[in-house]
Amino acid sequence: MSPQSREYTKVNKVFGPLIVVDGVENVAYGEVVEISLPFGENRLGQVLETQTSKAVVQVFGGTRDLDTKITSVRFTGEILKIALSADILGRIFDGLGNPVDGGGMIIPEKSPDIYGFSINPYAREYPRDSIETGISAIDGMNTLIRGQKLPIFSAAGLPHNILAAQITRQAKVLDQGEDFAVIFAAMGITHEEASFFIHDFQNTGALERAVIYLNLADDPAIERIITPRLALTAAEFLAFEKNMHVLVILTDMTNYCEALREIAAAREEVPGRRGYPGYMYTDLASIYERAGRIKGKEGSVTQIPILTMPDDDITHPVPDLTGYITEGQIVLTRDFHRKGIYPPIDVLPSLSRLMKGGIGTGRTREDHADVNNQLYASYAQGIKVKNLVAVVGEESLTDTDRNYLEFADRFEHEFVRQKTDEDRSFEQTLDLAWNLLSIFPESELKRIDREYIQKYHPVHRGGHHE
Repeated sequence: MSPQSREYTKVNKVFGPLIVVDGVENVAYGEVVEISLPFGENRLGQVLETQTSKAVVQVFGGTRDLDTKITSVRFTGEILKIALSADILGRIFDGLGNPVDGGGMIIPEKSPDIYGFSINPYAREYPRDSIETGISAIDGMNTLIRGQKLPIFSAAGLPHNILAAQITRQAKVLDQGEDFAVIFAAMGITHEEASFFIHDFQNTGALERAVIYLNLADDPAIERIITPRLALTAAEFLAFEKNMHVLVILTDMTNYCEALREIAAAREEVPGRRGYPGYMYTDLASIYERAGRIKGKEGSVTQIPILTMPDDDITHPVPDLTGYITEGQIVLTRDFHRKGIYPPIDVLPSLSRLMKGGIGTGRTREDHADVNNQLYASYAQGIKVKNLVAVVGEESLTDTDRNYLEFADRFEHEFVRQKTDEDRSFEQTLDLAWNLLSIFPESELKRIDREYIQKYHPVHRGGHHE
């Protein structure tokens, strides 16, 4: 027992995942607690609130089988930490950071606390380099930039897990010789989903450069508060201590927010929107703002949080608050899913606010920005024509309207749609875009510089008009 630890047996009350311990002294917020249950079982907890002689403790293993009369609580005098070294790559941990892959415990080079800090705005370096995901609807239309936080807004039944696995397998930085790693943290997923991710990463070799943290649906919900912070602390270590570019995928942030709501309800706090705590915005910001680049450091932390929108409602508090904090969003649509289009990414409401600074000459390709603008404009016009056809029929359409109608269909089925194992380079994505834009006469390509039309249009490259 450390000199700072104190042990108490006065557990006064149990409510939900929380216990109240009476008669305590010198207890700090966030302090780690060891709870000894009957039959020798031990669980970890953390101080959530302190008063004059009371402490409210959240129990990570849940409060099932906890007997207030014979349970002892030891306050360790430390906050929650994680053991880190380069050996975490290729490993699988549970939602509390314990190995579940049969390997041994990590011998730490460093043991930081898991809460870290948001990156100081003064120390931030503006993100300007792209990450290639191999998915055209992201790379071509909403390019992911190193150090960005770009969430995926999904819904129940949509293939966001398959998309997350594909991004984990395919994501890469284009600079030669730069180390790249993926940290995958799953909160509240089923055993079937966990098995899918593990087997996918193992069978494709992606696990070698990945670290996985899994909080399962039958694990206590309270543990979901810890999982993303473990993942981000590991990411910061690899990025800023080992000079790696790290992509952090967090799924499902809605489950995380449900855990926040459960704690708030157990504490009998005054609820905010839809029962979520009023501090949820601040709490989410403490996670999302740990993405970025730091001046003088080689590495970067990029985040793709994935969340499912209850009732497909983009105004729900979880996507709504996430959208305020992050730098854009990738929106999955049920309409595309019904059409059999994978990935079902709706490019019109999707946005990457940092894209403009990370594409172009020396980064992706010089024509990227112009092609992106033209694709958006042409697809949006094609959707307008589709809606017009539903009212007046095709007979009244001009030849130009018919071109836009054809473009919208082909854009969805040739550009957005791709196989779950199809990895397209930036070059392939942009060439595919040019092939689709060749449907139009060159006079319709008003958003592309004439120089790029002469250089990349299939007619001028010796290709053929489709």
